[in-house]
Amino acid sequence: MRNYIRINQPCIGKEELRAVEEVLLSGVLTDKNGMGPRVMEFERAFANFIGVKHAIAVSSGTAALHAALLAVGVKAGDEVVMPSFTFSATAEAAVLCGAKPVFADIDPDSLSINADAVSRVLSNKTKAIIPVHLYGQPVDMDPILEIARERGIAVIEDAAQAHGASLGGKMVGSMGDMGCFSFYGTKNMTTGEGGMVTTNDDDYAEALRAIRAHGESRPYWSVRLGHNYRMTEISAAIGLAQLQKLPGMLERRRENAARLSEALGMVGKLSAPKAPENGSSSWYVYTVRFVGANAGRRNKLVEKLRSKNIDAQVYYETPVHLMPFYMERFGLGMGALPETEKASRQVFSLPVHPMVAPDDIEYMADTIRKLIK
Repeated sequence: MRNYIRINQPCIGKEELRAVEEVLLSGVLTDKNGMGPRVMEFERAFANFIGVKHAIAVSSGTAALHAALLAVGVKAGDEVVMPSFTFSATAEAAVLCGAKPVFADIDPDSLSINADAVSRVLSNKTKAIIPVHLYGQPVDMDPILEIARERGIAVIEDAAQAHGASLGGKMVGSMGDMGCFSFYGTKNMTTGEGGMVTTNDDDYAEALRAIRAHGESRPYWSVRLGHNYRMTEISAAIGLAQLQKLPGMLERRRENAARLSEALGMVGKLSAPKAPENGSSSWYVYTVRFVGANAGRRNKLVEKLRSKNIDAQVYYETPVHLMPFYMERFGLGMGALPETEKASRQVFSLPVHPMVAPDDIEYMADTIRKLIK
């Protein structure tokens, strides 16, 4: 009986165990301002990896998005433009600021937010744009940055799934005003729970450090509204160990993705998202599109794959603008974003994480070919 091939699996070893033990024995588990020794070391190492001046560690990827929007000054009455084809945390962060999430449609080939669609939904209330590097595929940032710079709008990259992805020689998280990463347990690198905001802007970095620790500029001196978004020393220690492994883990993901593409040959009616020509994916998951299928046919294929011990998943079956909370409050309904809604009925994702073996790749491809036929 073949072992179940999970959609994602953390690569945890003796290095992480040793790092956690050292923190526990040190007696320093956290720091009131979120600036314990391991956190600060992790921040320096991550900033160096991304190629930015600052990295500010926080408690989750959602906290990273919320803190970044607060640092920009997003407030009630403002609008934040983003794709609907993403995890709900992207929109949630805007709503937590009192702002309105404004959804722009996606490009059907890349499945990423479309710059022309962004232009159509901008208004004089637009305070920020959040392009999402979905599935680890880098968004074509240049046209979005050009639009934003012309209007004085902040760009916050949602890189929660894209650690190590790049575009034109630049890491995602280094091109916008800020970049937001998640270290949730399924991500390309993990701290269990955790997040990071990257930036080259000194003022944003200062604001973010205050926001994560109750808005304090020094102990018991709040200068702005903040939260308890601190990262623990244990999480940072795990992150340091994971970051050292990340280049090797990314290489394995890319090898697996290339091997799966070759084995599948995009048989039948499957097509893979297209990254920009000068971009490199981090392959969080390997997402294909069942061209011409409806949701029922796609879901039936996914169910059959699971019955064959392949943990295929659908990200995201319900776009954010069609979720009850957002439909009730922001008024978009079915048909508002045709490319987003079409993709949500056709895409499904396969595992290519480092624990996936070459024979797993062959098995997945062979199983899919048989099921498609």
